[in-house]
Amino acid sequence: MPCQGRCPDRRRARGGTHRGRTGVRSVKRLPLIFVSLLGACNPQAGGEPVTRVDLENPGKAAMPAPIPTPVTTGACQTVTFEDAQFTHCVADPARHRITTMLGNPPYRSFKAYAAARAADAPAPAFAVNAGMFDDAGKPVGYYVREGERGQELNRNDGAGNFHMKPNGVFFGTAGKWRVMTADAFYAQVGDRPQFGTQSGPMLLVDGKLHPEITDDGPSRTIRNGVGIDAAGRAHFVISDSAVSFGKLARFYRDVLKTPNALYLDGSVSALWDPATGRMDARAPIGPMIVVEETSQ
Repeated sequence: MPCQGRCPDRRRARGGTHRGRTGVRSVKRLPLIFVSLLGACNPQAGGEPVTRVDLENPGKAAMPAPIPTPVTTGACQTVTFEDAQFTHCVADPARHRITTMLGNPPYRSFKAYAAARAADAPAPAFAVNAGMFDDAGKPVGYYVREGERGQELNRNDGAGNFHMKPNGVFFGTAGKWRVMTADAFYAQVGDRPQFGTQSGPMLLVDGKLHPEITDDGPSRTIRNGVGIDAAGRAHFVISDSAVSFGKLARFYRDVLKTPNALYLDGSVSALWDPATGRMDARAPIGPMIVVEETSQ
């Protein structure tokens, strides 16, 4: 989301059943034959669920046989945390590749990006918005795609969520993905990664909430973020309703157990999940994170 004049959250973020006798009684043969003939003349309609009769409780019919439901095999699932619903998508280095995407000029939407994808491109597992941007859709912080740097690390002070320090960088090379504070990235990372995007604020730093984020502050909006677990998997989470910074941060801390997590954006937060047909389009976006399948 553009961080110029549209990031008010800095001020607000502090803010047994009894088994009896069978009850089966002897009956004359003639009625039984008559019932059988009726059954033969009135077969059960094709496609109807079979109703089974409980022989030990003749007056009680069992529930119809359940109709199988399709199983979702995508990377995203819906979860509930403290009465709030989130969509949680996991990128696994064993089966996924992460890249950043912007376009020239910027695509500004998943629809435009999907239309421009090459026919032989790897299948997308999902995609999300990737950090904050200016009015033209260009990143305001560090941005690297395929080893080519499009924007330098931004360590400036300023207003808005991006400048709630520490902010951070999500980056990676060859299946090794990390989230670090911008200062740590500047001091420790010498080689340019294959992909990288800067945003802010950090939600978690070494397992602790950002110093300006309270457990459940008053500011509410759609939010999303990314964090890396001990196994190296990237966890992308987007809220399906308006939530606070603190609730999203604590979901990463208490449920996903990611030591570090980075806030990607709010209000314009968006997800493309091809497995379910979801393609958010709340507002124009800037850079994107695209997770592609490397194995089926």
